[in-house]
Amino acid sequence: MILQVFLNFLYLGCISFGGPAAHIGYFRRVFVEQKAWLSEQDFAAHLALCQFLPGPASSQLGFAIGCQRGGIPAGVAAFLGFTLPSFLLMFGLAVLQRDLSSDSWAHGLVSGLKLLAVVVVADAIWSMVKQFCRQPTTIIMTLVSACVLLLAMTPLRQFALLLGAALWMVWRAKPRAGAAVAAIELKQAALACVLSFVGLLLLSLLFSHTLFGIFYQAGSFVFGGGHVVLPLLESYIGDELSKDRFLLGYAAAQAVPGPMFSFASYLGAALRPEMALGGALLATVAVFLPGFLLAAGLGGVWQQLAQRGRVVAAIAGVNAVAVGMLVAAWVNPVLSNAPKDLPSLFLALAGLLVLRSRKLPIIWLIAIFSMYGAIRFVDYFPSGLLAA
Repeated sequence: MILQVFLNFLYLGCISFGGPAAHIGYFRRVFVEQKAWLSEQDFAAHLALCQFLPGPASSQLGFAIGCQRGGIPAGVAAFLGFTLPSFLLMFGLAVLQRDLSSDSWAHGLVSGLKLLAVVVVADAIWSMVKQFCRQPTTIIMTLVSACVLLLAMTPLRQFALLLGAALWMVWRAKPRAGAAVAAIELKQAALACVLSFVGLLLLSLLFSHTLFGIFYQAGSFVFGGGHVVLPLLESYIGDELSKDRFLLGYAAAQAVPGPMFSFASYLGAALRPEMALGGALLATVAVFLPGFLLAAGLGGVWQQLAQRGRVVAAIAGVNAVAVGMLVAAWVNPVLSNAPKDLPSLFLALAGLLVLRSRKLPIIWLIAIFSMYGAIRFVDYFPSGLLAA
């Protein structure tokens, strides 16, 4: 049973290009329509919970499907299978990148991928604004968060904004008239998962500069999808990694199949080159673990949580701040470190229009932007132009 789960998710991990929305579509087609591992209702319930929790929604959904199929061991097998291909690719990129000289063709390729990052993050902002900024309050929260974080993108400011937005929305939320909500009861195993999440979070805050602390906090505070991990990790890592290397890894995470959170695999290896494999493994486990602990702990009481208006309101506030965080990250470091000549601006605009139309798979855009950078910036422009 566990081997079957692992092999099915390993196959999906090799072909699942397109980001979380595409991953969810793959899961539904394979596990609901083709294999009938779970019903449409069960799939919808798992998906709702994963959208509610911090962390990577598609990976959490795969974990939940595995758990329903064969318990926690099968959930772990689903995670390993789905993540392994992207982990190997991102780890390989981090190791190989150390041997690339700054004046090689790879420098031009990096410029092309940095330009693609401008397009991808702009598309993510567009989609998230439509989804999470539908009310005046959430729009204001997004704008205020973006302005505050543009002044200084620090973990403390990010955490304060997330907490403040959640508390404000809870205070403003009105209880549903006549709605009696039963007390939430956690089973012993579920309670252990929730307490483990809290305990590890406190530990990560105490040792916030360690590799585990950085990535566990990122996995705990990321609401709104994989793109929001960009500003969080950029603020935590600071000057430990150059902007070029950071943005190359982020752009490459768009190119590989499987979860975007495999960006952590690249960063872990790049930050700890003396123990690259250990760093990649530790960062990957740390960034995924919070969401999996919460999914395992809260899965049984999700229907009760969903009826609590204040819980839903708090998440709405957190999501609004998450959009503001992404806007600030788009300005700096994504846009500020991208090529700014006229042909690049035209290509970026065209790429955004194509990406919004969903008529061309992102893998083609990756190829186009990579070739553009490798050919144009190396062959036709002086090296000084790339310094920006």
